[in-house]
Amino acid sequence: MANLNESSRPASSSKDNSLPNTDLPLTNNALVVLARRYLKKDEQGRIVETPEEMFRRVARTIAQADLLYDENADVDALAEVFYEVMTSLRFMPNSPTLMNAGRELGQLSACFVIPIEDSIESIFEAIQHTAMIHKSGGGTGFSFSRIRPKGDRVKSTQGIASGPISFMTIFDVATETVKQGGARRGANMAILRVDHPDIEEFITAKTRIDRLNNFNISVALTEKYMEAVEQGEDYALVNPRTGKEVRWISASAIFDKIVESAWSTGEPGIVFLDRINRTNPTPDLGQIESTNPCGEQPLLPYESCNLGSINLGRFVKDGEIDYPALKETVWQAVHFLDNVIDVNKFPLKEIRNMTLRTRKIGLGIMGFADLLICLNIPYNSDRAISLAEELMSFMDKESKAASAELAKKRGNFLAYKGSIYDNPETPYMRNATTTTIAPTGTISIIAGASSGIEPIFAISYIRRVLDGTELVETHPLFIKAMEAAGKYSDALMEKIAECGSVQDLDEVPEDLKRIFVTSMDVLPEDHIAIQAAFQRDIDNAVSKTINFSDEATKDSIRSAYLLAWNQGLKGITIYRSGSRPVQVLSLKKEGKRADAVESIMQVGTNGKIAPRPRPLKTRGITERVRTGCGNLYVTVNWDDKDICEVFAQMGKAGGCAACQIEAESRLISLALRSGIRVQSIVSQLAGIRCPSPIWHEGGQILSCPDAIAKVLASASGIKIEKGNPAVMNCPECGAVLETEGGCFLCRSCGFSKCD
Repeated sequence: MANLNESSRPASSSKDNSLPNTDLPLTNNALVVLARRYLKKDEQGRIVETPEEMFRRVARTIAQADLLYDENADVDALAEVFYEVMTSLRFMPNSPTLMNAGRELGQLSACFVIPIEDSIESIFEAIQHTAMIHKSGGGTGFSFSRIRPKGDRVKSTQGIASGPISFMTIFDVATETVKQGGARRGANMAILRVDHPDIEEFITAKTRIDRLNNFNISVALTEKYMEAVEQGEDYALVNPRTGKEVRWISASAIFDKIVESAWSTGEPGIVFLDRINRTNPTPDLGQIESTNPCGEQPLLPYESCNLGSINLGRFVKDGEIDYPALKETVWQAVHFLDNVIDVNKFPLKEIRNMTLRTRKIGLGIMGFADLLICLNIPYNSDRAISLAEELMSFMDKESKAASAELAKKRGNFLAYKGSIYDNPETPYMRNATTTTIAPTGTISIIAGASSGIEPIFAISYIRRVLDGTELVETHPLFIKAMEAAGKYSDALMEKIAECGSVQDLDEVPEDLKRIFVTSMDVLPEDHIAIQAAFQRDIDNAVSKTINFSDEATKDSIRSAYLLAWNQGLKGITIYRSGSRPVQVLSLKKEGKRADAVESIMQVGTNGKIAPRPRPLKTRGITERVRTGCGNLYVTVNWDDKDICEVFAQMGKAGGCAACQIEAESRLISLALRSGIRVQSIVSQLAGIRCPSPIWHEGGQILSCPDAIAKVLASASGIKIEKGNPAVMNCPECGAVLETEGGCFLCRSCGFSKCD
């Protein structure tokens, strides 16, 4: 099998002149993502930075921290080390560091946890802090478990409490309003303890898709509760205001509700709270109640996560893992991430103070699937599990050694006394935690790597480039393997793009089918086995999606949750294909639909089609639809034959928008009176996408034409086909979305809300 290093195609061969020039070994996808989201731009939105300059900017900024500990430090030499480890694609810091290091914003952390106490003052202070964090480019996690339940008394006003879910909606609206870091809206995690009296409402909070769209939600399960589930017993719900039991309820009934909601929507996830606190490195500072948005980083109130990932696909040498090179990169990465804490411009003084007390870093990995392919190891095999354990044990050991060495020169983290390291065996430790496996999202695109510890999402898929052209993208190692087997053809790659998998294709040799498995080829129990293997030697937790087919039963999800608990996971996120209610897109490019014009059309005297005349009186309906551009008012009118016309108006819009909507309305009306079937018109308009899709009345409105199509379909009793439920499309470019750690990633444009 070819080494991944040899198969990465440099972007310098790109014919797309809109992409930045570079001599670095970056793919076209990487350049698209860098251009859209990372490189500096001037006030006119023009790129004023090359990829090399971006990496230089980051390397120089992070190296400067050494001067805080040694005024004679050779920061130029260190900056060169940091530059080389990034541009060789062996290590990437989290997105805020790449975006903001050396720039005015200067906020380098990915995510934070903000405390919420049971008072209006605390709740709205948390909202203010959240806005500041999202403005700076970070994500936020919250526990709403301290808020008194719905219907409880409010002593100060003699009123009735509205409960935690009502306050979550306020956080959601605030997030929607503040655009994160000038680039995207922030991501949130909401956690509620399973013994909170409002737990049932929380579990089903996201079955309504018109709210909480900026939240992931997870239920915090205790060991006592899980034991009650296994034994079929009841457990107590406790009012957090009084600490008193309010009622007892069946543990299995609540567990079934969690399973039901996860089966239908993918949420809530679950976190095992007691297990997380058993490995809390600084228990004297308090109990952990929440995590970051994707669940892999449990944090104390006001802590931040400072993350980076090593690209394992770059460490294969002569068919084996190059452990000396991996060790060197681990040490460099720990040094880099510790420096990030010192140069970071934190959004709140509380966050700065707490972060300096614990100095938590989270070194993780990406490219695990690439590594397995290079080593001819199937993802769903015992060898993959043992290799995961071996790798993570090595990285954890070396990251601790690197952190201890830094501590000898710089001192232990401030909360070392009373921490789990406070003993003669570990007299030095710079960072309270060193390892985390986070979603790698867009940084894996930059590195040309598979995401995190996930399997490959698709062997071949459609990539949409900046000018709208669609190209078939195939995993480079698969191309190499098929060429070596004498089986490669463009026609076959196009065929694979129809489904993303090769398991049912006779043209692909059996030995390659074993190696090139996708996320949907891997059974849930094999996903969990890999996650558990990595979790055993990780300080924090693991972000990973456990994939289920659309035919999966609720019992299978229930079994997965129980298996996750028994396997020692700290949390789990599942995704059943097609369960998210969004417009979907087939992996294969859709051909243009063509509907034959029915024979009942009116024919004019010249033998050509002519519309029937509009009567003086019609009857109709008007429906208001929310779109990303504003409220659209769509009127559908009938004559004595059928629907005869459509009018649409966008609030008070004028100019080109009003002209275009009027033109669409006239052409639709003309087509309707010419005998074109309503189904044909709906099929042409449905799915047209603008840059601002939005949720409306339980469904997604992709654009004004899409809104008109949905009103027409509703008025005519037509069901809009949603295509293949196995995949979803990107809200920005329409390409296929991958599922990763409870988040979604577009490899065409880099869209992600989690990284």
